[in-house]
Amino acid sequence: MQQLVKSKQACPKCGNKEFVMGEVYMAGSKAAKVFNIQNRKFTTFTCSRCSYTEFYQVPMSNALNVLDFFIG
Repeated sequence: MQQLVKSKQACPKCGNKEFVMGEVYMAGSKAAKVFNIQNRKFTTFTCSRCSYTEFYQVPMSNALNVLDFFIG
């Protein structure tokens, strides 16, 4: 789910103050990649003008990892 966010902070590339906030899941280790387990979650902030993106890691629960493994 993505949403437009207005911020007091400015984009370091172009100075814009509007960002699109989203989420992305990634595999961290080789074993996680082999078994398709996305064990790292990041919140993303993408500048609505120049598309510069920053990633911030969010802790994930082990239960979510197991559920993701079985559901795929």
